Amino acid sequence: MTDSFAARFAAVRSAQGPLVCGLDPAGELLDSWRLGDTPDGLDRFADIMLEAAVGPVGLIKPQSAFFERHGWRGIRTLQRLTDSARAAGLLVILDVKRGDVGSTNDAYAHAYLGKGAPLAADAITVHPYLGLGAMGTFVSRAEESGSCVLVVTRSSNPDGRGVQAAVSRPASAVNAKPVTVEEELLRDIGALNERLAPGRIGPVGAVVGPTHLKPRLDLAAANCLFLAPGVGAQGATPADVASVFADCPERVMPSASRSLLSAGPDVTRLRDVIAALAADFRAVLRG
Repeated sequence: MTDSFAARFAAVRSAQGPLVCGLDPAGELLDSWRLGDTPDGLDRFADIMLEAAVGPVGLIKPQSAFFERHGWRGIRTLQRLTDSARAAGLLVILDVKRGDVGSTNDAYAHAYLGKGAPLAADAITVHPYLGLGAMGTFVSRAEESGSCVLVVTRSSNPDGRGVQAAVSRPASAVNAKPVTVEEELLRDIGALNERLAPGRIGPVGAVVGPTHLKPRLDLAAANCLFLAPGVGAQGATPADVASVFADCPERVMPSASRSLLSAGPDVTRLRDVIAALAADFRAVLRG
């Protein structure tokens, strides 16, 4: 039986720490690296980042959109990158933020998760706003293949607060606190994981940005792993991550992208910057 993503993350965390190196090859970045905003430049970016990431970190997070914008050649590069990274021992979180219903979700799940998936990843991000129940195929394939589905719950961007912090249902008792969308999502994730993996960390995780410190969420109760984007360029610090996830520090995967990529294209400098931030997170997330 395939080890669960949670077990593989625990091993990576023990060896290299929890930092996730985000790979966002925007056109401006490729040009600033003097690679050119072309499929060939994207190919070279993938080679440089794979060389820089193996060793300092155990997880990478390619943002699919920056590869898709180069058409079929970009998707070919993404497939080569994910295959090579996994072969080198890195866990790959593919940031695709898919989410639909019925046969469309089935198709997405078969593209990214499990045996035979052409863009197989260890974890993917999904949007839940057509209902967590619509994620059924994502969840079942993740459970079968030892992968993880990371549900966008509290995103790192300020624009998301209007939806995610909206009241989902009013308080049922006098003086009780109303339940927000993000709180209800966490409760549903926790209940789903308890059914799928009683007493263990389940295959459904949550994306929770540490750029929003309040209101506090009951993260520990969700029995899941957390992807924490927004470190660096979006303003979150290792101290912010440690504060937000103080009740479950062993379950958070902090992610930084632009602040790390700005050190390129020199591989040695990239490795040094990645290693330094990885060390910072090992120091503050000791749980």
